[in-house]
Amino acid sequence: MRVILVCALLCPLSLSHACPKECSCNSNTKVVDCRGRGLYDIPRRLSSDTQELYLQDNRIRGLGSMAFREIPLVRILDLSNNSITSLSPTALLGLRTLQRLSLAYNNLRELDKRLLGPIHSISHLDLSHNSLWGLPGAMGDSLQNLSYLGLANNRLTRLDRSLLEALTHLDSLTLRGNPWRCDCQLISLKLWLETYLFKGGVVDEVLCTQPEEMKDKDLQKIPYQLFHVCMTTSYHYLFANIHHLESERLLRGHTHGNHAHPSSHSFHVPLAIGEGLGGGGGGSMTECETKQKQRPVNLRHAIATVIITGVVCGIVCLMMLAAAVYGCAYAAIMAKYQRELKKNEELAAAQRADHATADEKEPLENAIA
Repeated sequence: MRVILVCALLCPLSLSHACPKECSCNSNTKVVDCRGRGLYDIPRRLSSDTQELYLQDNRIRGLGSMAFREIPLVRILDLSNNSITSLSPTALLGLRTLQRLSLAYNNLRELDKRLLGPIHSISHLDLSHNSLWGLPGAMGDSLQNLSYLGLANNRLTRLDRSLLEALTHLDSLTLRGNPWRCDCQLISLKLWLETYLFKGGVVDEVLCTQPEEMKDKDLQKIPYQLFHVCMTTSYHYLFANIHHLESERLLRGHTHGNHAHPSSHSFHVPLAIGEGLGGGGGGSMTECETKQKQRPVNLRHAIATVIITGVVCGIVCLMMLAAAVYGCAYAAIMAKYQRELKKNEELAAAQRADHATADEKEPLENAIA
C-alpha cells in the first residue's frame, strides 16, 4: 500500500519535469534546448512549466493550430533557421506570456492578422530573412508593447502606416535588404521615420530599388523635391505633409512645455534628422539643433506646400469659371430660342386672324350678289 502511495506522489513530479528525448532540459531555469536536432515537428512531452524553448536550426516546415498548448507559460520561443512556410492563424494560441519570438531565416510569405491576436506582452519580434510581401495593419493591435521589430531581408516594397503608428514603444527597427519602391505611397513611411528618429528610435536604412532614378538611395536622405511627380499627380503628398506638419506642431508644443528645446529649433529638428542621419538613426539633440543649414530644406518644404495648395485652388477656380461660362452661354441660347419661339407664335396668330377675316367677307359678298 505504501509503494502505491509513493508512486502516486512521484508520478506528477516526473510528469512536471518531462523532457523530450531529442532535447536537453534544465529544470531549474525552465529552459528546453532542441537546437540542431533535425526535428520535423514540435517535440512532444514538454514540461508545462517551460519558459524558454529553442528550436532553431531544425527542419520544421509548418505550425498547426495550438502547436504549443503544452507550454502555456513560455516567454522565449526561437524558431529561426528552419523551413517554415506556413503558420496556422491559431498556432500561438494560448501563449499569453510570450515576450520574445523569432521566426527569422524561414520561408514565410505572409502572416495572418490573427496570429498574434491574444498576445499583448510580446516585446521582441524577429521576422528577418523571410519572403514577406507585407504585414497586415490590424496586427499592430497586438504589437503595442513591441520594442524591437526585425524586417530586414524580405520582399517588402511598402509598409502599412496604421501598423507603424501602433508601435508606440518601438525602440529599434531593421528594414535593410528589402526592394523598397520609393514612389508616392512611400512618402508616409519617410514622414513616419523622421518623427520616429526624432523621438530617439533606431533604424538601419531604407534603400530604394525602384524607380530607376532613385535606385540605391536612402529614403531618409532623399529630399522631398525629388517626389515632384507626386505633387502634380496625387493628393497623397499634400495630405501626408499636412498631417506631418500638424504632428510636428503638437510635438513642438510638448517639448516647449518641458523646456527641452528652444521654440525656434523644435520645428526643424525632425527634418534635420531625416535628412542628415544614416543607418544608425541616432545622434544627440544638440547636434541636430546646430545644423542651421537644414533650414533652407524646411523653407523649400513649406514653399512646396504653398505651391501645391495654390495649384489645387487654381484648378478649383478654373472649374468654377468654366461652369459660369457654360451657364451664361446656356442662358443666352435659351433666351434666343424663347424669342424665336414667341415670334413664330405671333406670326402664326396673325396668319390665323387674316384667314378668319377673309372667311367672314366671302359670305357677305355672296349675299349682296
